[in-house]
Order: sequence, then C-alpha cells, then structure tokens
Amino acid sequence: MGIGSTAKTVRWAMLAGTALALCSAVPAMAREDAAAGEAAAAEAVVDSGSIIVTGAKTTRSATAISGGEIQKILPGVAPLKAIQTLPGVLYITADPWGNNEQNAQIFVHGFAGNQLGYTMDGIPLGDQSYGNYNGLSPQRAVISENVGRIVVATGAGDLATPSNSNLGGTIETFSSDPTQQFGVRAAQTVGSYDTSRTYLRIDSGDIGGGNSAYISGARQRARAWDFNGIQKGWQANAKFVHDDAAGKLTLYFDYNDMTQPNEDATVFFKPSAGGTATPVQLYTPYTKPFFYPGFDAYRTSYLTALGNSPAAEGNNYRNYYSDAQRTDYLAYARYDARLSDRITWSTTGYYHHNDGVGVVAGPLGQSITTAQPYLDPNYASLPANCRFGSNANGIRPSACTALTDAQAAAAGAALVAATGGSGMITRTTEYRIDREGVISAVSLDLGDHKVELGGWFEHNSTTQWRRWYAVPLSDPSLSTPYVRPREVMEPLFTQYQGEARINQLQLHIQDTWRLTDRLLVQGGFKTSAQWADGRFPVQPRLGSLGGTTALPEGKINTKNWFLPAIGATYDFNGHEQLYFNVQKNLRQYQAYLAGGGGPWFTGSQAAFDAFADEGKPETSWTYEAGLRTNRSFGNGVTLQAQVNYYHVDFSNRLLAIPTNPGGIAGSGITGGTSTLVNVGDVKTDGVDAAATLRFGTLFSLYNAISYNLSKYQNDYTSTALGIGAATDSCIGGYLVTGGVVPTCGKQLPGTPKWMNKTVATLNLGPVEVQATGDYVGRRFATFTNDASVSSYFLTSLRIAARVPDNVLPLQKVELALNVTNLTDKKGVSTLSIGSATNSWSAYPIAPRQWFLTLSAAY
Repeated sequence: MGIGSTAKTVRWAMLAGTALALCSAVPAMAREDAAAGEAAAAEAVVDSGSIIVTGAKTTRSATAISGGEIQKILPGVAPLKAIQTLPGVLYITADPWGNNEQNAQIFVHGFAGNQLGYTMDGIPLGDQSYGNYNGLSPQRAVISENVGRIVVATGAGDLATPSNSNLGGTIETFSSDPTQQFGVRAAQTVGSYDTSRTYLRIDSGDIGGGNSAYISGARQRARAWDFNGIQKGWQANAKFVHDDAAGKLTLYFDYNDMTQPNEDATVFFKPSAGGTATPVQLYTPYTKPFFYPGFDAYRTSYLTALGNSPAAEGNNYRNYYSDAQRTDYLAYARYDARLSDRITWSTTGYYHHNDGVGVVAGPLGQSITTAQPYLDPNYASLPANCRFGSNANGIRPSACTALTDAQAAAAGAALVAATGGSGMITRTTEYRIDREGVISAVSLDLGDHKVELGGWFEHNSTTQWRRWYAVPLSDPSLSTPYVRPREVMEPLFTQYQGEARINQLQLHIQDTWRLTDRLLVQGGFKTSAQWADGRFPVQPRLGSLGGTTALPEGKINTKNWFLPAIGATYDFNGHEQLYFNVQKNLRQYQAYLAGGGGPWFTGSQAAFDAFADEGKPETSWTYEAGLRTNRSFGNGVTLQAQVNYYHVDFSNRLLAIPTNPGGIAGSGITGGTSTLVNVGDVKTDGVDAAATLRFGTLFSLYNAISYNLSKYQNDYTSTALGIGAATDSCIGGYLVTGGVVPTCGKQLPGTPKWMNKTVATLNLGPVEVQATGDYVGRRFATFTNDASVSSYFLTSLRIAARVPDNVLPLQKVELALNVTNLTDKKGVSTLSIGSATNSWSAYPIAPRQWFLTLSAAY
C-alpha cells in the first residue's frame, strides 16, 4: 500500500462515527517573558467574556486571542483570519473561513505578509508567500479547533523567534496540549453553499507516569460562493506529552491535504491609463468566476476555434478553472529539560515535507507566446514579426509577409491539436519542500538576571517546476480542479525547473534584568545568516519567457551578526505599566525560483550578479512605547486597555514588479520575470489603542482603533539591468520622464491609515450573543497613490445556546449560529498591485453567509 492510500485509510478511520461539535473555551494566554520562547512561563489571563487580552508583562506590544474565542468567530476559522480583530492587523480574503491562500492578504503596521514572522509551537512556518518555498500556512500546520492561543507581536518579535522574514512583528500559533481527563470532542458545521465541516478529537487523559495524548481529525467541504468549485480538505493532528520532574517531552504530528479552487482577480487600469474612476470600476466586473464544469460551453460559446478569448475582455478574460493543491507532513519532537532549579534547556527537532501544485487551465491564445516556441516545429525559422502575439493564436501579425492568413490559421489549428484539441492549455507550478531544523535554547535564572542563549538552524531543499499540459477534448475528466495533471498525463513541456538549497542560522542572547520590584530591563541581540544557492536544471526556451534567454543562477550569502534589541517595563502600581522597546530586524532574500520577489527571477544573469554584488536586504529599526492598564472597579466591572505608539525606519525596501502585468495579479497564466527594485526607505508612524470593558460575565465590549502612516522616502528609477535604484531626493510630479516613478511621500498601497475593530458579547446564561464590527479605511491601489478603493465596514453575528450539563449525558452541548457579512456589504477585499504605473487588481468581499454548528463533549 502506498503512502497516499495509507493516509486516506488513516483519515477515514479517524473520522468514522457520528461527529458532533465542541468549541471549548481555553483561557487566553500571553507570555510573561517573550525572551524565553514557548518554554517560558506563561501568564494565564482570565478572559471568559471577551475576545482580546491586551496586558502582558513584556517590553513589546503583544496581544493574544484564545482558542475558545477563535472558534466563536467561526468554527474552523483559519488562525490568521481569527486575528483580524486585533489592533494594527489587517487580514482580508474573499473566503469567509480564511482558508483560501491565493486571495489572502495580511498587513501589520504597514508590513506585508511576507515581511512578518510565523511560528506554530515555535516551529518556523516560513514567510507565507503564496508560491510555496519555505513553509506552510498556520491552518495547514494545526487544525483550527486544536489551536490553544495565538499571540501577535505587532511591533517587533522576540529575539528567539525562528524566522528570517520578521521585519514587522510575529504571529505565533500554539496548539493545545492533551487534557488530563479522558474525553471526546466533536463538531459538525453546516451552512451556506453546501458547507460541511466535521471535527473529532479524542484525548487519552493522564494514562500514568505523566503521559497524555490526543488524536484529532477534520474534514471540510464548501462550495465557493460565486462559482462551482469545492474547497475541500482533510487534516489530522496527534500530540503526545510526557511530563515529569526531569523535564517535558512533546511529540507532534500534522497531516494536511487540501484542494482550493481559485477565482481570478479583476484587473483595473488607472484613469490616466484609460481606466474609469473609482468607485465605478469596483463592480465591473465584480467577480470573475471560472467556467468549470461547463467544458462544452467554454469551448464553443466563449473561446474561438483557435483558443482565443473575447478581445473586448482584455486582461479580464475568464479561465476554465484554477486551483491550488497542497499536501503537508509536519512533525516535531521537543524536550524541555529541567537541569536544575535555575537551568532549563529546551531543544526541538522538526521536519516538514510539502508537495503541491498550482493549476490554471485557460485559453490557449493567452499562453501562445509561451507554447509556440515548444510546440511549433517551424518556430525557430519564423521571422520574429510572424510569431503569434498574445491572444492571437492563428492570426497573422499585420507586419508579417512570410506567411499568408491561411498559413497562419493552419499553424494555429496545429497548435490547438497539439494541446489536446480543446483550445485550452494548462499551466502548473509544481512544488516540493523538504525542511529539517533544530531549535535550542538554555535559560539561566541568576536571581535578578534571567539569561537566555540559543540558536536555530534549518536546511531547506526546495524545487519548483513550471509545466504545461494538454486539456484533452477526448477526455475532459483528465483536466479538473481536483486532479493533479502530473498524475494523469505527461506534460507537453517543462518550461523551467528551479532548485534552491538554503541554510539558515540564527543565534541570540538576551538578559532580562529585574532592577527593582517595579523596573524590568531586557536587552540582547541576534544574528541572521542565510546561505542560498539557486540553480535551474531546466532553462526556458528562447522566446517563451519574454526576452529572457536564461534565468540567473548562483549563490547569495547574507550575514548580519548584530541585530540588537533593548526594552524595559515600569510597573507604577500593579495596575498601570509603561513599556518601550527598540529593535533592529533583517529580512533575508527570498530564494523562490518560480517568480516573485527574489533575485533569482530578475530575468538575466547580469541583473542577478549586479544584485548579488550591490544589493542590500531589507532592514528595519522599530521603536515602540506604550501604557497598559488593568483595573477592577468592583461588582465585576473591569477594564483592560493598552495604548501603543510606534515608529519604524525601514531601509532598502524591495519591490518585485512583474514585467508581465498579468500573472496571478490578474488573469494571465503566462507569467513572466520581474524587475526587482530597491525603492529606498519607508518611514512609519502609528498608534494602536485597544480596550476591553467587562461587566461581570454578563457583558463585555472590546474596541481597538489603529492609525498607520507609512510613506516612501524616495522616488525610484529602473536601470538597464532591471535591479532599480532609489533616487537621492523627491523629484515629484505625476510621472517623470527618464524612468523615474514618483513614490516619494506616498502612502504604501494596500494598507489603510485607519482601522477600527469592535466586539460586543452578551452572556445570558445558556444563551450568548456576540456582534463584531470591522472598519477598514480607504486603501491606495497604486504605488503612486493615484487610484484607491473605498473604505468598508463589515459586521458579523453569533448566537449560541448551550444545554445545561445535567440535562443530557453529553457535556457542553451547544448550538451556534454564525452569520458573516451580516449586511451583505460589497466592495474590495484583497488588493494586488500588479504594476507601478498602470494597473492594479482586486478580489471581491464575500457575501453574507450563515453557518450552524452543533457541538458536544463526552
């Protein structure tokens, strides 16, 4: 029996039986000493009536959300989606669950998702780029219902965080430990668009000798709200804990297999580039669903016989389908040794394997410039002006005299036949990741000083293939969103294959010094080093990837041995606490070899060499200071609040601007290389304020307001090599000749200046009502701030009724109704900035949806 068959057998066995639901409330946790990592003592905060915890004894701004409160947002919600209510955090997606990774977008204090650090139980999850190369999403690393808490450091993450991308803070997800009592938890959710989510967990309880474990599984299926595609997946978790006087051993395993059909973003052009003004353009078209399973309708009523899409639709043509399929295996073993009353030593070894594929099946004409060099035997002998242009398969270019119209049409028909006869072609990006690493830290309690020193090492072997497949007219079942093309047919050709070997090393040391009963000072530094070697065993054929003759190869080693941090907290009276933190961080280059933001996809060896010699990785200095309060006024009335000011000096900001404005940003499936531009500095100033007011267990009100001003400090120019350069000063103007783009003084696109989040919870004993509001201000859609999308305010509602425990033999029986986007608001969710000067693209906000969850425990 193969691995795939075994995995399927296991997941069916785990999910057998009747599944009911459970959303158990886990108290919110915030680390007392972020310096000590997960092994440090955590401060449990009683938080039965609100969604947020804002007070923690750290020198950094940190907020946390408990597992129980996460499930109130929506049972099974993705961890990153759950933190959208936290101050300073913007998480947006066209999927109410937050599971679809293609259109997910996160910003924290102006930093984009791949400039943040992510961990699960302290294990690095990579930078969350949609193109997999160094990690996996939190929802693929742990089942949502098994999340114990999420801690978000919005300013700067802890020095010990194992991440090479955490310029702007960290998001740490923690899985819950096994319970000390035997129990079964189960959940069943049904709802809009044929949603069905089943969750089951069995805890062994304490089986003697300090041993306990659980095994858990989840299955989810939900139809996309605007097209006939099923988002589905299986996931399994297992955790074992042995805890005794000598130390604590933790073993964890995660298996995830998911399929996510995607929709394309709508491409818009700025008014200066022939587009229409906002907000009209937001709704024309509002969505671009794919055609699947309408195979015949797509071929005969949408495409021409030669596979060209309607010319009037331009970049907003529709594909037959697209999808992302991912399979992950993640495991770790951690031992926290108690060497003495004053010395602890925590060591973790982990392994992650991923294989996946991103698929787009669409018009042959839109990919003809890639396909013709491989599939037309006469291509090399054709004059350049006789080769087919984009969306013009079989159409003779007007300047071509070497072919007649009939000859061009015959050549186009031959290409249709070569790709299966349907007029379509499928492009894949196929992924493999094998990561193994070790994290180790020693903590010394020296009385007033608590010293920690440790390190992280990871080796990552990753490969990406860009392949193209036929869409057979004779058997359409071979090309669907639920089939990996490589498993059912041979590729027509492999356009390129990129391989990278990446070694990461990070060391840290820090001291937490208790100067007085009220004053605590924390200082230290970390190192960050990356050795990356990228190669292309298969290079693209001339003409198939723009003007690229060969993608660049080589090594880039970047090392910074001193990234300092210092901070302090001062406790005035046991209720109010003042804190500050100053920290430098670095983001290593992305060694992703299938596009995007790394030097290995700049289009030429000369550009790569120039970047390797002259380029500088992104760095940031983050300064933050704030005041926390935790007050009780009697009769159950309490207030928890925090005000945080931050300033960031961001140097050597890199923009990867696609040379082809299509690609994932729009509808294009051809893709292309990118211009990697150093646009100089960005300065950020902002304020977050959050408060939770409780009236006993009856009512709680949480509100957070955030202001962020992030501005470029330079214009930039594109050089002949394509690596770009920041100008010394602001030239100004709308568009300056000579290749200068006027970004100086402009707000970062995609991130709003203003956000406000509200959560109100009314607890009436067996009935609980929770309302959530999320305001996102206007966002600029271009680097030059001459196009924007309107603000929006989304609301959601939860009503839950719990059966008293003594009524039924089961415990914690609850029926909960969740309604997302209660007012059915329309607008833009995710923005994709596809070009510096001309275009941008956007995904829509998901409509109102309802979900009903029955939960119970035994």
